Amino acid sequence: MEVEVKLRLPDSNAHQRLSTVLSPFHVKTHVQENIFFDGPNSELATNLAALRLRFYDLDSQCVLSLKAKPVMSNGISRIQEDEEPLDPVIGRASVAEPWRLLLMADHSSEIMKRVREEYGVVGDDNKCLVCLGGFRNVRAVYEWSGLKLELDETNYDFGTCYEIECETSEPERAKNLLEELLRSNGIEYSYSKANKFAIFRAGKLPQKMGREGGRGILRL
Repeated sequence: MEVEVKLRLPDSNAHQRLSTVLSPFHVKTHVQENIFFDGPNSELATNLAALRLRFYDLDSQCVLSLKAKPVMSNGISRIQEDEEPLDPVIGRASVAEPWRLLLMADHSSEIMKRVREEYGVVGDDNKCLVCLGGFRNVRAVYEWSGLKLELDETNYDFGTCYEIECETSEPERAKNLLEELLRSNGIEYSYSKANKFAIFRAGKLPQKMGREGGRGILRL
């Protein structure tokens, strides 16, 4: 189970201000490309699951992941997640020919076995698995106050979102620390209502709904 604090930033100005505040704690920055797949009848999506290939830094690394049963409440996300490293060359070939991923179910991939057996995505032709496309994400990583923070600029075809994330076993404590950091620096934020894949599938950015009274939080 992956547990993360997810706070959305309203715009590029808030993102830049937070980046400046955190700059003394910067560790590295990744350029990520995220590509998603599903069966021809949306077998994964209808069961609240997502199959993803993530490429890092001009294909220096590739990771196959399966996420399922997301729950997001008050800025804390909980989701089942399995990950496997994958040769980037095989990953790129699978983007062009998605059926190649299912071939891995008979060999080394427990994730693709689950896709076949739990979600019923089967076959050996170019219609058995569909590439949905994806989005690009620039992720700056920081080590701050004992937390690993990830500041994201996510570029969709229809616009850009900004978010700060923190994977943690103590989500309430981490959220309190992050909220205090943002408030003390006058940076507006909101509790994220949807994960990046859900926004991608919706095809539009979350809308701003005004300010939540007494909290200094912009609701989405």
